[in-house]
Amino acid sequence: MRLIILTLFPEFFTSPLSSSMLKKGQERGAVSFEIVNIRDFATDKHRVTDDTPYGGGEGMVMKPEPIVAALESLGEGPHRPYRILLSPQGRLLDQRHVQELSEKPSLALVCGRYEGVDARVSYFVDEELSIGDYILSGGEAAALVVVDAVSRLVPGTLGSPASACTESFSDGLLEYPQYTRPAEFRGLRVPDVLLSGDHAAIARWRRQESLRRTWERRPELLSRARLSEEDRAFLRSIGASLDG
Repeated sequence: MRLIILTLFPEFFTSPLSSSMLKKGQERGAVSFEIVNIRDFATDKHRVTDDTPYGGGEGMVMKPEPIVAALESLGEGPHRPYRILLSPQGRLLDQRHVQELSEKPSLALVCGRYEGVDARVSYFVDEELSIGDYILSGGEAAALVVVDAVSRLVPGTLGSPASACTESFSDGLLEYPQYTRPAEFRGLRVPDVLLSGDHAAIARWRRQESLRRTWERRPELLSRARLSEEDRAFLRSIGASLDG
């Protein structure tokens, strides 16, 4: 998968994209990363990429011409990447959409800065995307979130592809609690079922703890999760309401 990041601050990505899973994904040929400096597409002498907002107001707004020129330089037709503008006004990212994005051959992520991006840029992208209801200094941190979330679902990026299928949100629920050695730490013991060797009992415990944790911490997720009759019976047994 080809992931392209359009930014005014290329140096922001040097270390993250050359570390851990993202580095291994590149070495395995599963993903590739390209950094495009938007400033390279400014045509004036001083490479200006922002200007004062029409109508007045604080701060500066990123100009449309360099961004659109940078996007168009990436190719059209069958080679055109799926274009995303990172924006607080965009669709809220969730795991289902991460899965959808991971199935595309290439993504181009536009990172805004300053007070925002000229609204006309939205006509040249396929969607606007937000990673949460808060404000960042720019789209670079959001782009890294998207890159990490999407890359781990691309076959060949993770050493163990099955691990991505059991993580939080993969089936609409939070993940069950995880433990490792020692079996007891400062009076806190690992649940006996995990030491039993009974794989069916362990699987049942994990599912139930996933349901329990979701009900306690993110109950709104249950309305969208895929629940069996056994799941529903367990939730009722712990007092969870499944209405709505």
